[in-house]
Amino acid sequence: MSAPTLQRRLGLVQATALNMIDMVGIGPFVTLPLVMGFMGPNFLLAWLVGAALALVDGLIWSELGAAYPEAGGSYRFLKLAYGEQTWGRFMSFLYVWQTLIQSPLVLASGAIGFAQYFGYLVPLTEWWQPKAVAGAVVLLLIVLLYRRIEDIGKLGVALWVGVLGLMGWLIVGGVTHPNHPVDLFPAGGFPALPGLLISAAMGQAAVKTIYSYLGYYNVCHLGAEIVNPQRVIPRSIFLSILGIAALYLLLNWSVGTVIPWQEVQAWQSGASDKSQFIVSVFVERLYGPAAATAATALVLLVAFASLFAVLLGYSRIPYAAAADGEFLPLFGKLHPTKQFPYVSLLLLGGVGFVFSLLFRLGEVISAILAMRILVQFVGQAVGLVLLRRRRGTAALPFKMPLFPLPVIVAIAVWLFVFVGIAPAEVTWGGVTFKLYFQLAALGMMALGTGAFLLWSRRLGRWPFANKPVA
Repeated sequence: MSAPTLQRRLGLVQATALNMIDMVGIGPFVTLPLVMGFMGPNFLLAWLVGAALALVDGLIWSELGAAYPEAGGSYRFLKLAYGEQTWGRFMSFLYVWQTLIQSPLVLASGAIGFAQYFGYLVPLTEWWQPKAVAGAVVLLLIVLLYRRIEDIGKLGVALWVGVLGLMGWLIVGGVTHPNHPVDLFPAGGFPALPGLLISAAMGQAAVKTIYSYLGYYNVCHLGAEIVNPQRVIPRSIFLSILGIAALYLLLNWSVGTVIPWQEVQAWQSGASDKSQFIVSVFVERLYGPAAATAATALVLLVAFASLFAVLLGYSRIPYAAAADGEFLPLFGKLHPTKQFPYVSLLLLGGVGFVFSLLFRLGEVISAILAMRILVQFVGQAVGLVLLRRRRGTAALPFKMPLFPLPVIVAIAVWLFVFVGIAPAEVTWGGVTFKLYFQLAALGMMALGTGAFLLWSRRLGRWPFANKPVA
């Protein structure tokens, strides 16, 4: 009896749907008021900055995903780019190491945001109640994902329809009931654009919008399960980014025409901050409390759908590394009849459950970005250049235009974002201090380096072997 293998059964519609529900989630609904508070009348520009970075970085993911459509996404890209038996082992191990922490953080961020909006429907007054809701969300996700990939593809499309339905309803509400003007360039017009873009890219507003766009690359993690990946992967990435960018801009414009940014800032400076339920307040103002309840329920559906796609994609990364012999063998097990990496799914989901009980939303968002940027985004961009030099471009199914300009721009902007992540004030054991997420990310990299050296020494592989092991 042959060992179970991953099956190519996801087409363009399913791949795009899984990308888009991964991108939307709870992000735009919880970050929309934060961006208004940071940017004031220029809040739409921050969403343009996030879209621009996603498009530029999407070129890198498209080229790598089309050329190497395998399970694990960045794990495989980094290993190939830096040398499969030398530095590539280190970079890919470091990425998987970070995935064991950052993917549960992503799960936790969505689950915590879910609990936040759930509080509009059912007041969660006790400290443990939001945590119980967040934890229950993660457990339900694990149950739903414990099945065959073709069943998940169908379920993903159904959830995608819910995402589009909610966004469409909110956008139409703003278009048909505008009360306040919202302009893309309200202060200074087009000549002021460069300065404003730089300011937004360096500011906390852009950090929040970039978080809301993350997920356009989810299809690369499922590369071994995509039909005709050379064409489907790039198309799904750009369809996802352009579609979500249009939805985000229209959503923000619609909300801003009904609830002006001045009112949002006033909420945030007061004792009772209604901005955390801004979509619910928006619908209530237009259609009444019953409609607001329905809209809140749809927001929760969208948030749940996003986490569904997130856990699906990330569960394939430790599996790919373990199947390659470069990570703990336990993660390489597939379900004997349903052909999916059930151990990876259960372990990542379990850690996500714990994180959802421990952390706050703002801390989780900053930690996610800080942990991803250096190894995954910057490391992968540099790796693409190395791959092109070593293997050439003749066999590439997709080639980015204007190379190497998109790579240079992506690296520069990602580093700007990394430096611009603000610290959080944390109280631990009665002591209050500032937590710098950049230092935390570097600390995780240092721990990962130590784990890699111990693992390599145990296996007798580089850098401890005299020569690379074939």
